[in-house]
Amino acid sequence: MFDPVRPFGAPGSHVAQGGKAIYGAPLGILMLEARFPRVHGDMGNATTWPFPVLYHVVRGASPAKVVCDRADGLLEPFIAAARDLVDLGAEGITTNCGFLSIYQRQLADAVQVPVATSSMMQVPWVQATLPPGQRVGIVTINAAGITPAHLEGINVPLGTPIAGCEGGDELFPVIINAARPQLDLAKACADVVAAAQALVARHPELGAIVLECTNMAPYSAAVRAATGLPVYDIYSMTNWFQAGLQPRRF
Repeated sequence: MFDPVRPFGAPGSHVAQGGKAIYGAPLGILMLEARFPRVHGDMGNATTWPFPVLYHVVRGASPAKVVCDRADGLLEPFIAAARDLVDLGAEGITTNCGFLSIYQRQLADAVQVPVATSSMMQVPWVQATLPPGQRVGIVTINAAGITPAHLEGINVPLGTPIAGCEGGDELFPVIINAARPQLDLAKACADVVAAAQALVARHPELGAIVLECTNMAPYSAAVRAATGLPVYDIYSMTNWFQAGLQPRRF
């Protein structure tokens, strides 16, 4: 839906329609509670987006609890936060952790707007673009934490090739373990690239890569350069999602 509030003098009716608390930001983002650096390109950095967004931090939803403990006990807080965003004016909801795919169906059922919980939702879309014999692979921050329930909730085929960064020196310790408040971007990029290269080495049939972690978008170009494969991330998915909420006028 387009924003019904028009400036005076715009074509059409000069009667402004109310009903929301905030206008002009139809996308709501459910945020984990964390204090690591959110650099430009990170979903939690508002300057990443070429459009305004609404944020809501879900208290108690630490990266470790969501990624390593399957967000156990957090469904109701996420539903409440999603409803708060809709009440503010959000017309679509996304999240800043791909592991929340485990709650995709419950969140979609709970709010009356579209919900896109995970960048991994792109896997079936990207698979449809590939030539016969090629597959999509996933690079995640924690391969051991992705269960069949995470994939089934968003219609990603079981058996999709996956590689993780949990053995890396920077991204997992800082993002998941909160080991320190600083993030070395070069080392974090190296972790993601190494996981992608290992995935391609194990699965030479790969034709594209989807980055699960919403903190990986700053490194997508490096993964593309290192592997030669198309790379999709939360930035590509969120821009697609936003395009439906607020189509460009030509």
